[in-house]
Amino acid sequence: MGRKQFKTILLLGIAAVTFIKPLNVFAEEESPVESEIFVEQVEGISADFIRGVDVSSVTALEDSGVKYYNAQGETQDIFTTLNESGVNYVRVRVWNDPYDSNGRSYGGGGNDLKTAIEIGKRATENDMQVLVDFHYSDFWADPAKQQAPKKWANLSIEEKETAVYEYTYESLQRMLAEGIDVGMVQVGNETNNGFVGETDWENMSRLFNAGSKAIRDLSVDIKVALHFTNPETAGRYKQYAENLQTFNVDYDVFASSYYPFWHGTLDNLTSVLKSVSDEYGKEVMVAETSYAYTEEEGDGHGNTVPGDGQVTNYPLSVQGQAHSIRDVIQSVVNVGEKGIGVFYWEPAWLPVGTPENLTSNKKLWEEYGSGWASSYAAEYDPEDAGKWYGGSAVDNQALFDFKGLPLPSINVFNYVYTGAVSDKIIEEIRAVNLEFYSGEKIILPETVNVLYNNNEQGTEPIEWNQEDLEKIQKSIIGEYKVRGLLLDGTEVAAVVKIVPINYVLNNSFESNDRSMWEVENFLGTENPVNFQNNPSDAFSGQYSAHFYSDKMFGFKIEQSINQLEPGVYSVQAHLQGGDANDAEIYLYAETKEKIYRADTEVNGWANWSGPEVEEVYVENGRLTIGMSVKANAGAWGSIDDFKVYKIRDLDNNIPEPEPEPEPEPEPEPEPENNNNNQAPTQSTEEKLKPADFTIDPIYEGDKMIRGQGEKNTTIYASIDGEVIGNAKVNSPFEISVDYDLQEGQKVGLYSVNEDGLRSETVFYEVMNSRKMIGQLDPLASKRVSTEEKMRTKDMNHSLPKTRSSGHLFKWIGIISISAGCVVLIVNKTLLGISIKTND
Repeated sequence: MGRKQFKTILLLGIAAVTFIKPLNVFAEEESPVESEIFVEQVEGISADFIRGVDVSSVTALEDSGVKYYNAQGETQDIFTTLNESGVNYVRVRVWNDPYDSNGRSYGGGGNDLKTAIEIGKRATENDMQVLVDFHYSDFWADPAKQQAPKKWANLSIEEKETAVYEYTYESLQRMLAEGIDVGMVQVGNETNNGFVGETDWENMSRLFNAGSKAIRDLSVDIKVALHFTNPETAGRYKQYAENLQTFNVDYDVFASSYYPFWHGTLDNLTSVLKSVSDEYGKEVMVAETSYAYTEEEGDGHGNTVPGDGQVTNYPLSVQGQAHSIRDVIQSVVNVGEKGIGVFYWEPAWLPVGTPENLTSNKKLWEEYGSGWASSYAAEYDPEDAGKWYGGSAVDNQALFDFKGLPLPSINVFNYVYTGAVSDKIIEEIRAVNLEFYSGEKIILPETVNVLYNNNEQGTEPIEWNQEDLEKIQKSIIGEYKVRGLLLDGTEVAAVVKIVPINYVLNNSFESNDRSMWEVENFLGTENPVNFQNNPSDAFSGQYSAHFYSDKMFGFKIEQSINQLEPGVYSVQAHLQGGDANDAEIYLYAETKEKIYRADTEVNGWANWSGPEVEEVYVENGRLTIGMSVKANAGAWGSIDDFKVYKIRDLDNNIPEPEPEPEPEPEPEPEPENNNNNQAPTQSTEEKLKPADFTIDPIYEGDKMIRGQGEKNTTIYASIDGEVIGNAKVNSPFEISVDYDLQEGQKVGLYSVNEDGLRSETVFYEVMNSRKMIGQLDPLASKRVSTEEKMRTKDMNHSLPKTRSSGHLFKWIGIISISAGCVVLIVNKTLLGISIKTND
């Protein structure tokens, strides 16, 4: 046997082993493996599912002195470690000319073609295929930046087509000639809003096809991928896929970025990818994802996660990172057989030095291009890289610790086939954030919610610091901390906010009755607003007022609040969204005298803004609040959590409108000389008057709050700061509620008389139907009980002729007649008298 034949057989044997191993080795595992982390097996995952990583920065990092180790702490080629961990694909980005006029690297790994070839060869040597990610730019390409390379800056669209074809063909040909196992090529990176400097879809499509043709001309076996992002935006991917079909773009794979702290829910990701797959016949995958394993910062540059407004649905831990990767893989598998893979972005981008050595770190970033951008990139990207150049913003999202040791989460690429188990421990203690109304008794929970490392949720008993608790019982409006200890000695802190009452009905749209809200479309378009049940789009709770239209639109959503006591109020709301390039958005509050306004804007998904209108003067008891949105086609967002709080009583600095001529005053009539019948007066400067009502016990399952009130007053009821109803009363009154009241809920009630004077708030707890729990405020309980006795005594002498009392007499009569009939039937039966009935 010759050397050539032997080499051929050897290569075939290696290929057979490589192919057969994924098919069989995991099938033999009948139970999860023992590990340091929990990983649930992914249902339905195929043996050839792509489990990829993008390690484009690795050579620049190694040049800067970063070392990588295996699990035993031994120095080892990172590509070997990746393959042992279950990775079967490596993605590498390629920039045309990432150097300034003096040949200095723009940074970001310095990913020219030479660097991509080096990474591709190392991946191939370790039995991993390669995805080549052509950006067709000289530096980062993303939705906000699709700049043509320097050499192509002044080309026509026809010349760009030729340039894209030739560059793709020649670059890919060189990689294949080096023996790199290229399985897929991306034509562009996150090309939402442009490609190679073109923003028109027809021109973009011509360039997509130029790249695709170059790939097809070299190999029909290499898959062509197009890459987009922002799957959380309704209708976006469907529109992109439709555009690609309209312009006959030749491609195989529709790829998406998915970062869980920016891009919505996993169910939505599956849904939008499946829609593209089902309607347009394309394979789909996630080209970029990652998650943080720590909040620590490794190199002095600062990190992207965690950040303001980001939704982190997993703990920032190694276990949380593993759960996140596993769940993204499951979401793509759930698409079906056309869901082909997931790539983890930059798991090897480690610090080149500690934060304390920032000066030396900067020198390494500049010399080797191992930071995300060097100062030299200002030549090409002055507005972004030129201002914010520096180190790694993702070192806390790597799959290696800051010293280069692999984290247990790196093995998730194997564990998705087998599952993995560990000892059950508390992974995260959920934040304890509580709100109470001013004057309400503060009662903290006896347990706290926790998340265990196996992703189960549970509760653990807690003992609160009594000294902290006693201090805040009589505290004024503000935010306070109460310390606590779990049984194992873990320290916990509760954040307690004492807040005024919110007067907005159904303020976060959780109740199905939204009749108190009015939506006005002032541009005459179809209603762009729907009340959406999607917690990831809500500031709190489940629902929000979501808006989107493919046409220019304008609307107002507002509510009028009546019978407010005179005072100075604060009006607030919350807003998030995106793609509003030409928008006018503002929160407003309107009184009889003035319209107040606070301009705002959308800053991306889950980046909530909180516009506030302060110092709103309400004199006549009526206030209209709302949000106005006028925006371009394609703009989207959600509005949530309106709040109207009283700040203080009216003062002497009320902004007055232009005075109108006043008529001559008429002589005032002499007051009647009947001091005993005159109602006592009260200034709004005085304290709240005592409660002037009584409440029947409130039981679990009730939808009605009943009681007795002072003549010509209005009783208001609220739960968790939200006014849930009111009733104008003479004596008996009924306040209907849209849902069943639950045991333990606290209902606050107060009255407002015709002069706008308000009583203090009395809090009641919804009781179990067989036992009385009583009011939360023992002093209020004692006071109401005394008043109830007095009113009961008065009612014995004169029962008011109200509708409620009429119903009472009617039911007493019906019950009496029924009882009499029963007695008559029983008596006649006992006497042996036959009673005939008609069938």
